[in-house]
Parts: sequence; structure tokens; C-alpha cells
Amino acid sequence: MARTRLQKCTTCGAYGLSETCAECGAPAQAAVPMRFSPEDSRADIRRKLKNVESEEWVDQLPSPEDEQE
Repeated sequence: MARTRLQKCTTCGAYGLSETCAECGAPAQAAVPMRFSPEDSRADIRRKLKNVESEEWVDQLPSPEDEQE
């Protein structure tokens, strides 16, 4: 059972209520993000997947100096 009813296709982006896309047959996932919790026990895993500790990730962040130019 999906955590929400509204699902979005991972391939074509179509919305539907089933876990498979009615248009292309690809798997669908929840269309809404997960709830935020300050006591997130999985945050360290997500940070590792997004590689937030690398220099490249830090360099791509916007800075106030960029907005003034």
C-alpha cells in the first residue's frame, strides 16, 4: 500500500492512483514529499546519497554575494 493515494510515474510524469502508470506501465511513486521531522533518523543516509559533504555540492549553493551582482 502506498503512503499516499496520488502517485506520479517515474518515467513519463503522469499522475494516477495506482502504483503502476496507466499510460506507460512504469512504476509510480508518491507524488508528495515525506513529512519533515527534526528527529529524522534517516537524514544521514539522505545526506550521503546527495553527497552534501563534497566541495562540488558546497560550490553549487547560492550565496548572498551572487545575488548582489
